[in-house]
Amino acid sequence: MLLLDTHVWVWSLLQPDLIPAPLRGRIAAASAVLVPPCALYEMAKKHRLGKWPEVGALIPRLPSLLRAQGGQAAPFTPEMALLAGAMNWPHRDPFDRMIAATAIELSCPIVSKDPAFDALAGTPGWKGRVWG
Repeated sequence: MLLLDTHVWVWSLLQPDLIPAPLRGRIAAASAVLVPPCALYEMAKKHRLGKWPEVGALIPRLPSLLRAQGGQAAPFTPEMALLAGAMNWPHRDPFDRMIAATAIELSCPIVSKDPAFDALAGTPGWKGRVWG
């Protein structure tokens, strides 16, 4: 089971070559590929604010695109929400905090190019960041 960071999921839809080939193979072979629900919110919000214009055509189709890829929406529980807000991690990005909390609660690695997640090493339940 793998949890995709927002940018990795977008790349899988628009520019799969930005994901290293061995990692694309690992994603394809995973027992489950999860996308956190906050990724959809992040994409829609950033597009609305003009910060991510290239995802505009995807926005209305995101749930169906996820299903077509064989992916699943990860759960986001009250426990995950509390962990996202309370975890001792100085990283302030609310989307990354929700994604990290989801990975921790599900005990699955996150696929992300973002090294900020590496600061969570040693956190109970954290299974690490996969890239390359």
